Amino acid sequence: MGDMRTTAIVTGASSGIGRAAARRLAADGWRVLAVGRDQAALDALAGELGDAVATLAADVTGAGAPRAIVQAATKNGQALGGLVQAAGVIAGGGVDATTDEAWDAMFAVNVRAPFRLLREAAPHLAASRGAVVHVSSVTGLRAFPGLASYCASKAALDHLTRAAALDLAPTGVRVNAVNPGVVITNLHRRGGMDETRYAAFLEHAKDTHPLGRPGTPEEIADLIAFLLSEKSGWITGETIAIDGGRHLTCLR
Repeated sequence: MGDMRTTAIVTGASSGIGRAAARRLAADGWRVLAVGRDQAALDALAGELGDAVATLAADVTGAGAPRAIVQAATKNGQALGGLVQAAGVIAGGGVDATTDEAWDAMFAVNVRAPFRLLREAAPHLAASRGAVVHVSSVTGLRAFPGLASYCASKAALDHLTRAAALDLAPTGVRVNAVNPGVVITNLHRRGGMDETRYAAFLEHAKDTHPLGRPGTPEEIADLIAFLLSEKSGWITGETIAIDGGRHLTCLR
């Protein structure tokens, strides 16, 4: 659990899991730096959470983004105790339908950006013996057809989580990932699904997830909060499925 002197950065905070994580961490006593591309959504979040949140509109893939984000989080001598990397994109396409440009764009957001921000934040996290949570996906644990670049990017993020956990363990920094199944957010609609297809996708999730339903952003945020807290102080390098059992099943 944080306090108002300790900052947690949350990327992707303007919607979905990132926004839910920002709300949950603020409720737990963290000072949250909410980072996203949608200034209006960030302003609404700030209006809701008040002094518990500061905002920064930024594209996490930008050349200067890591430094700007960390500087905003640590200004006025505030300690950086947590980093939640929830910014991500999804797009369909199997191996034969994925262009070089689409592949590179996927990895720029889902792998390169988290790596660069983690590298920038690591010394500050070490000073506070903080923790990192990457928002990955069930597709990092299991392969699915028609999602070649997305699956590969999340698998890369999972292995980055494990490698970083070893690299940062001597400094006391823990690095873990959460791997959600289908969660009701705007992710898939931003990835190109229209409302009719998205409604059918959520209905199908009742069959593909053994617990019979998609998840909620708040459920993922609860796990993120636990992994940032001292209650998880002996957990590092884990990729934790939170998917209603989806990763246990065969293709359906």
